[in-house]
Amino acid sequence: MAATAVSPRPKNLRTSKTQAEPTVTDPALVKRAVKAAALGNAMEWFDFGVYSYIAVTLGKVFFPSGNATAQLLSTFGAFAAAFLVRPLGGMIFGPLGDRVGRQKVLAVTMIMMAAGTFAIGLIPSYASIGVGAPLLLLAARLVQGFSTGGEYAGASTFIAEYAPDKKRGFLGSWLEFGTLAGYIGGAGLVTLMTALLSTDDLLSWGWRIPFLIAGPMGIIGLYLRMRLEETPAFAAEVEKAETNRPKVPLREMVTGQWKSLLLCMGLVLVFNVTDYMLLSYMPSFLTSELKYDETHGLLVVLGVMALMMIVQPFAGALTDRVGRRPVIAAGCAGFLFLSIPAILLIRQGSLLAVALGMGALGLLLVCFTAAMPAALPALFPTRVRYGSLSIGFNVSVSLFGGTTPLVVTALIGATGNLMMPAYYMMAAAVIGGFAVWRMSESAGRPLPGSPPAVEAK
Repeated sequence: MAATAVSPRPKNLRTSKTQAEPTVTDPALVKRAVKAAALGNAMEWFDFGVYSYIAVTLGKVFFPSGNATAQLLSTFGAFAAAFLVRPLGGMIFGPLGDRVGRQKVLAVTMIMMAAGTFAIGLIPSYASIGVGAPLLLLAARLVQGFSTGGEYAGASTFIAEYAPDKKRGFLGSWLEFGTLAGYIGGAGLVTLMTALLSTDDLLSWGWRIPFLIAGPMGIIGLYLRMRLEETPAFAAEVEKAETNRPKVPLREMVTGQWKSLLLCMGLVLVFNVTDYMLLSYMPSFLTSELKYDETHGLLVVLGVMALMMIVQPFAGALTDRVGRRPVIAAGCAGFLFLSIPAILLIRQGSLLAVALGMGALGLLLVCFTAAMPAALPALFPTRVRYGSLSIGFNVSVSLFGGTTPLVVTALIGATGNLMMPAYYMMAAAVIGGFAVWRMSESAGRPLPGSPPAVEAK
């Protein structure tokens, strides 16, 4: 395993003496960078997917209660708690990534994610140790949340800074391909266990299996990340400084970038509310609120994610041709006008209707998953990119994205209105649409603070 340090003139590019000359990237190293970043994202969302899809079982294991809704609320409460510490993780890992390098910080977040997920699989049940069980679950979730505070912003920054300008959308889309692969892995495993194991076996030991898989996955991801060199953009910043990178004050990352931060938060809000609604909340909504067969519900979600994976790279390439703004705007308009029809279809209850409603929401979500990994890093200059993006991304995810399952469950419980998921997505689409209107187009253009990047031929 070869850990790499930042060098003034890394092998994967030819730096220029003037900003006007382009950076030339090695396609083979770019592919390695994309794979390493996507695998880390896949591991992160494998855990989140498993946690969401097995939420009903976890509620019985860790939060005994006679009320199924109360159990589900408690389980999603622990899910949401991890998002409370994400901004703290972002404020630590983000600036550190701008100081010591993207690659080193991404290796640390990988270790912490794997450890937190693996630990959940070892926690005794409430029946064994009482209140200590949910407390340990909460502690493990907080470790996961802290580490993920530096994961997405770092991974998207890593790919964006490696990618040539004309392919940044296509290459960035593979980051969310990794997300979907993680979700499919989690959903597929839970579906298989639900079909093969009895309820008693699932409650006693079966639920642990998906979390224990995180150990070997983390080792593989760490190996891939440690073999990478630093990004061309960060290496160029080090070369300009001639010495170690100066510390960038946290205040500069916030107050100096406040307009871009607000745009980032608006874009992340619509991206993550719709993402968590479809991929995390809807399986439990189908089971607990609509009394839909659990196995069938999981299979529908699995099919929707497979469809999204197929479309994802093509949508990423489309953002390079027509721009990020039109694609994101189309997604916002779709959620604004189609959320109600989609939820009505899902509520109709037949397998075809549920599949059509979920499929429509999934294709709209691809507008965000394909464009955001390239659009968000382009909001900030190289000097503060990791830090500012980490702060904006994680504050928005913590306030709006990760709390989506908890808030929507509570709203349905308080009002009895099963259309709440549609109304929530529509509100998010309005905010996202305003952010798109105010953002600048970045497709085919150099990242702020960096020279043009072209692919070696």
